[in-house]
Amino acid sequence: MDEFLKWYFSGRPVLASILGADGYDHTLGDFTAAGWAAREREEVQWLERLSRLETPTLDDAIDRDLVLSQLRGSIAVASWPEWRRDPSAYLGPVFSSLFTPFQHRLKPEPDLVTAAIARLAEVPGVLAALRANLDPDLAAPLLVRRGLGQARTGRRFLTGTVPSMVADETLRARLAQAAEPAAEAFDELVTFLETFECGGTWRMGERLYSTLLRERELLGYGAAELHQKGLDAWAAIDTRMREVARRVNGTEDWRAAMESLMDDHPPTLEDMRAEYEAETLRARDFVRSRDLVTFPDGEECLVLPSAEYTRPILSVAHYLAPPPLSSSRTGVFFVPYTPDGFTDEQVRQRLRTNSRAQMPSIAVHEAYPGHHWHLSHMASNTRTVRNVFRTPYFTEGWALYVEKVLHEQGYFDTPATELAHLDCRVFRAARIVVDTALHCEDMTIEEAETFMSTKASLSPGTAQGEVNRYCAWPTQAPSYLTGAIEIDRIRESFQGSLRDFHDRIAGSGGLPLGLAEQAALS
Repeated sequence: MDEFLKWYFSGRPVLASILGADGYDHTLGDFTAAGWAAREREEVQWLERLSRLETPTLDDAIDRDLVLSQLRGSIAVASWPEWRRDPSAYLGPVFSSLFTPFQHRLKPEPDLVTAAIARLAEVPGVLAALRANLDPDLAAPLLVRRGLGQARTGRRFLTGTVPSMVADETLRARLAQAAEPAAEAFDELVTFLETFECGGTWRMGERLYSTLLRERELLGYGAAELHQKGLDAWAAIDTRMREVARRVNGTEDWRAAMESLMDDHPPTLEDMRAEYEAETLRARDFVRSRDLVTFPDGEECLVLPSAEYTRPILSVAHYLAPPPLSSSRTGVFFVPYTPDGFTDEQVRQRLRTNSRAQMPSIAVHEAYPGHHWHLSHMASNTRTVRNVFRTPYFTEGWALYVEKVLHEQGYFDTPATELAHLDCRVFRAARIVVDTALHCEDMTIEEAETFMSTKASLSPGTAQGEVNRYCAWPTQAPSYLTGAIEIDRIRESFQGSLRDFHDRIAGSGGLPLGLAEQAALS
């Protein structure tokens, strides 16, 4: 397994350094067509080799099966290659490789600057590979437009945002100077993408979608069954919301009730960040007072504005975990700021979808005992592959599961916050319905946007951003409620306290649910 990880990191140095592995922070890696193809061939070889691996203990078997599930998923997706279809396969690593190290600060600032300058020198080559590899017959206009939105932030990000994270003036100047050739490469990429014509599809199709659910996520069912689970869950939550809405506005119209609650929101983006910070601390104190989990030593959750380069493609709160292969336990809850150029009305709509009634659920999900607690706690797991590979069907499922736990514990203690908690859940049920329908060719983008804005309390602009994300990231959106339901089911069979269950299943990693069940109940 150590040999496999060495191979895996060598082909993905950006991921390796973000995880906290030493020795990978001076390069972006090989993004040429030959590089992608070589990795695909070697994955098949590793699958064959590891499939024959004997496992003397249950933990060994779980490690092996975790890696095999990831390999099977990656090999399946090779038939629908992201690197020929989507600019984000190149842009994501570039942006994260330059931003995340300065956010985590695992090394002295001079070392961080030296590594960043080495990576900046490789940016023109990576973007040249993007232009060479993007296939007009496979690339979808929607994905190219998303990439164009990110690319347009490139110059300012490289010459302004990243240098501004450096305290030493001399080092900052060196970094800004080294960024100019990379910024020029981004300028060229913007021109290229603006005129790039393509006719591919973003729709994954039912066959591949179901293969990933069964072989990568180990769920035991495919897209059609998942779609029906989403419909059933939505109907059940809708019934509960009608009951709670009577206590909010005297009617069963929970959409109208949520609309009125969304009018009570922070006045500015910075006020939104400050109120999220206060709510995060409140959630932490509540979880500790109820003894729901064991807190890892040294954990800290910062609450910061979302990074500039993520704003064109992410319209919701999100989280950056501490590097699990390091000693750091500091994570970041990113508050969803709007991109530059948004109108006052677009900013207002973003604030409305982060209303004061909704903030408690979102803070629980992102921080305590959601993503931040889970990923800080699991970082102490000594099984290295558990800290390298994790699935959103556990990590996002966990964060939604603990929202329900805190509801059971009385955290959402007003009709407004209870309704908003249920709205977060019905939103995830709607995601299951929409994501499966979009990628199995049963729903248009316009129908999906309407569904999300009428079956959940999203503004039209936020619904548009959400659906755009589903098109680009198939199978991820259903992970939240699907995983939460599965974790709840596993809890019913666990013999022990609630804290013991949480510590054990969350500490086992971010495993596919079938493996998580083995780890929790063995």
